[in-house]
Amino acid sequence: MENSSIKILLVDDEQDIVEIIRFNLAKEGFSIYKAYDGQQAIKLADEVHPNLIILDIMMPKLDGIETCQQLRRDSRFDDTIIVFLTARGEEFSQLAAYEAGADDYVTKPVKPKVLVSKVKSLVRRLKSDYKSGKVLQLPELVIDSDGYQVRKGDDVLTLPRKEFELLFLLASSPGKVFKRNEIMNKVWGDLVFIGQRTIDVHIRKLRKKIGKKYFKTIKGVGYKFIP
Repeated sequence: MENSSIKILLVDDEQDIVEIIRFNLAKEGFSIYKAYDGQQAIKLADEVHPNLIILDIMMPKLDGIETCQQLRRDSRFDDTIIVFLTARGEEFSQLAAYEAGADDYVTKPVKPKVLVSKVKSLVRRLKSDYKSGKVLQLPELVIDSDGYQVRKGDDVLTLPRKEFELLFLLASSPGKVFKRNEIMNKVWGDLVFIGQRTIDVHIRKLRKKIGKKYFKTIKGVGYKFIP
């Protein structure tokens, strides 16, 4: 998969920021699309089906959180990476972003080289990580990496990217205790800076969807999967 086949949608009401990001990503060969508010972003995403969306939080008409939530309710965007872009660096903003279904979080002012490196890292994962056709067969669950789906009895669940990747990681070694730093590096990557509570948010969502019994908290260390 060449960079030119990767479609990136930039969404920010500050047109100069959009242009700076567009210029730097276009130099890397990515196909770039632009929107300046949430409503326009949803309409354009429906038309071009981007692989990655860089989305500002504070926007008119429809803010980034609401835009992300609407996109995540549409199964066509289950595989789309969503990165929030915002000047707000407080932890509550990060948690709100991840609760809405974001994969990553970048604060302003944007450093183009850092952002390009981050995008490249995310795209490498898009190209290879969980698209290898791996299927985990567990006593009560079947976890299929091709469709980011989990089959539990007659129920089929399609999970957002980071929830699935966290589940896949833990379930790949049942009984193993995964430390928080290991989870962060393997699921979010070493170029991604997230708050410690982000993992807890995703575990809470997985417990609600898959079942509490599968996820055991090892206090002060991390988590393990119990099949």
